[in-house]
Amino acid sequence: MFRGATAVLRRAASGGQGQGQGPGQEVGQGPGSARLEPSLLRFLVCPLSKRPLRYEEATNELINEELGIAYPIIDGIPNMIPEAARTTRKKPPAEGSKQP
Repeated sequence: MFRGATAVLRRAASGGQGQGQGPGQEVGQGPGSARLEPSLLRFLVCPLSKRPLRYEEATNELINEELGIAYPIIDGIPNMIPEAARTTRKKPPAEGSKQP
């Protein structure tokens, strides 16, 4: 099982091809906007919750619905550092605080 995963990761890291466009990168996309290799999604989980992530193509992010965070994908590589994630939902008001 690990050999297959390693091969997929190597192909994704090397662009899966020789020179030219990488997998999932469309003509006209700027640097830093390469799409995630779909086969990687089954291996990736949130580093905080260890739960599967959902790929959001519109924002090119991996979403953890449970925690309300999104990890950016840069040059086709998910940035899974928790500090790099953005919040996807507003936090509820603190208890005891008055709404204006």
